[in-house]
Amino acid sequence: MAGALWSLLGVLAGAFIAIQAPINAQLARGLGVPVAAAAISFLSGAIVLGVITLLTTRTQGLVIDWKAPAPWLFVVGGVLGAVYVTSTVLLTPRIGAAALMAFLVAGQLLAGMLVDKAGILGVAVREISMGRIVGAVLLLAGALMIRIY
Repeated sequence: MAGALWSLLGVLAGAFIAIQAPINAQLARGLGVPVAAAAISFLSGAIVLGVITLLTTRTQGLVIDWKAPAPWLFVVGGVLGAVYVTSTVLLTPRIGAAALMAFLVAGQLLAGMLVDKAGILGVAVREISMGRIVGAVLLLAGALMIRIY
């Protein structure tokens, strides 16, 4: 049962990403500066997450260990997220939400396969099998079909 709920949460998060892209694109049109829309998206998300972190740490008596992670980890995830959000703001009006989501999922799958293969950042190593290659090719073909048709 828990596995089904986690899977459902993954689908819901994917749906939120599909909805977030046109919302941020609309914000960019209204503001006239796409990067400003991405910045506002990050700022509002940071505020919400900051409040949740404060509430969680206070109610559960947790203390954040700021010295434990490698310093680069504090920056790289945010930079990658900024590139992602800015890209969605720029690409949604140009190629459409469905095509963008298809290409994003294809990119995530390809990068995920490389992360698995190399075992980057402690991820369990998983070989790139013929089934995975075929799945990636089919996903890329599907993304191209969504974009073209």
